Formats: sequence, C-alpha cells, structure tokens
Amino acid sequence: MNYPKKVTIGDITVRDGFQHEEIFVPTEAKVWVLEEMILAGLKHLEVTNFGNPKGMPQFKDADDLFKKIRSSKKVSHLLNDVSLTAVTIRERAIQRAIEAKKEGWGPDRILLMVSTSESHQRKNSGLSLDEYWAMAEEWIPKAHDAGMTVNGTVSTIWGCPIEGPTDMSKAVEFTKRWFSIGANDVEHADHDGSASPDRVYKYFSMLLDGVDNVNKQIVHFHTTRGWGLANVLAALQAGMTNYEATLGGIGGQPANFISGVPVSGTGDYYYKNSEGVGLVSIEDMLVMMDEMEIETNIDIDKVLETGRMVEKILGKRLRSETINQGRIPKELSGRK
Repeated sequence: MNYPKKVTIGDITVRDGFQHEEIFVPTEAKVWVLEEMILAGLKHLEVTNFGNPKGMPQFKDADDLFKKIRSSKKVSHLLNDVSLTAVTIRERAIQRAIEAKKEGWGPDRILLMVSTSESHQRKNSGLSLDEYWAMAEEWIPKAHDAGMTVNGTVSTIWGCPIEGPTDMSKAVEFTKRWFSIGANDVEHADHDGSASPDRVYKYFSMLLDGVDNVNKQIVHFHTTRGWGLANVLAALQAGMTNYEATLGGIGGQPANFISGVPVSGTGDYYYKNSEGVGLVSIEDMLVMMDEMEIETNIDIDKVLETGRMVEKILGKRLRSETINQGRIPKELSGRK
C-alpha cells in the first residue's frame, strides 16, 4: 500500500463543527478549544464565519472570538506559526476581514467558495458562477494587500443535493482557475458525504495529474454514511498530504434552530437525520494515521482529551470512536 509518510492536518471544529450545533456554543468555550488544539500542535485552524450572523447566529461572536484568541496568553508564543482562518463567502465579509486585519486582530487567511453545480452556487452565495468568479478576481488582490492569504474551495465535486451527479473534471478546472486568479491553496470539499472511496481515488489521481503543488491541496470529507475514513485512506493512496477535520466528527450545514430559536440558516436541512451527519473525526483520523506510521507532528493524546471535553461542552456523545475507546495499546499493535 502506497501513501505519504508525512501529512498536514487542519482543525475546523470551531467553525464548521459548531455551525451545525443547535445550541449557541459560548465564546469562552470556543476560545478554549482553539487554545487546546494549538497547544496540541495544530497550525491550521478555522475560527469563524464573517458572514451575516442573522442567518447564522453561531457566528455572532466572530469579532470577539478573534480578539480573544489573539490576546490569549496560553498560546501567544505559538501564534506566529499558526494560520487562523475566517470564512468570507461574499464581499462584505471579505471587507470585514480586511478591516479586522488592519486593526491587528483579524484572520491570517480567508476562505472563498465555488460549487461545480450552478444551483448550489446560487443557493450558497446568491451569485451565479460567472458573477462569483468576477467577485473573487476583484477581492483576492485586496485580501493579499491586507496581508492575508486566500483559500479557494471547490464544492459539490462528487455530487450536488440539488442537481444530482456532477462532473469531477470540472473541479480540476476550477482548481486551476483558483490558482490562476491568486488563491494560495485550494480545498476540495465533499460537503455532504456524497463521495465514495473509488471516486475519491479517481478524482485525486486526476487532480494530481493536472497540478504540481500537492501541498496546497486540502482534503475535506464528511462522513454522512460512515465511510469518511475509507475516503481518507483512498485520498492517501492517491498521494494527498493535507487534510482537515473536526473534533467528534461534528459539523455540516449551518443550523436553522439555535438555543430555542428558529433561524433562517441556510434553509431546510438536506439530511434525513441532522443528528447523524458530520465530518471526519479528527481524533479517529489521527489515531489511524499514527497506526499507519504517518507523521502528523500532533499530540494525539491531547487531541483526545480535548475531544472528550467537547462532548461535555455540547452535552452529548460525539461521533468519534477513539474518544471513547482510546488508542490501540502498544502491546497489541507491536509498535513502539
């Protein structure tokens, strides 16, 4: 079995993970999770979404959250080597990030997103694909001028909940287009668990045949039907080296009901059971990679401890097996 011996792991719990929760997670709890993951060795973390909090109340504390993590004494000595990201789908959010950066507490990196599906693009951004590309071309240089890097995400690679099947080659074209207009890295998102391992391997093999910067390609999987880690293994076998995930495997579509109050969110859930979905569990992924002797440079035991605390923060059992079962004892695996 061929796969990389060293990978980069990003944590997106506080943004993508908590956005799907139907309670407002206290700002202090979000800061604590970010601090603990940074102390565990994570250098790439998504913090919040700078979009309008009216439809996504989980992010109403975006400014306060960034200010608190920037002023944290626990991790101040590490932040120079850490990249903190804010999602900025539209112009106002990008401008907000630029202003925050100029004030000294804003993000290091912002995230823009296109879908290979025109219908999903309009639902997600309110713009057509042509309009969104034009917007991105205008604002990426402005973000760079403010001192931020830019991620260009490609979504609906393996299927669209609105239109159905999609053409994977279109995502490769979009990846090249992101780089051509100045994006610093590209996230490849299975946004709803549509991908299967065979098509994951096919897509990333196709991608790596068309690009020469594998370290700037980020793998993002959901595990709606339970095969998220199988997709991680398929991506590893294709040669991918950069992954992101969430504690407890939480996350997904922004909640439309938070702390007792219905909100517009992003509309009706496109899941049959909103409690049974989420991303790949970062704990399980790290333990699996460790057993495969893939270097992550992360304190896995500390990540497991943090995951157990996130269960207490959210008041429920999460979707990580290793939070509850622990790592494989060395006397069983034979590893040192």
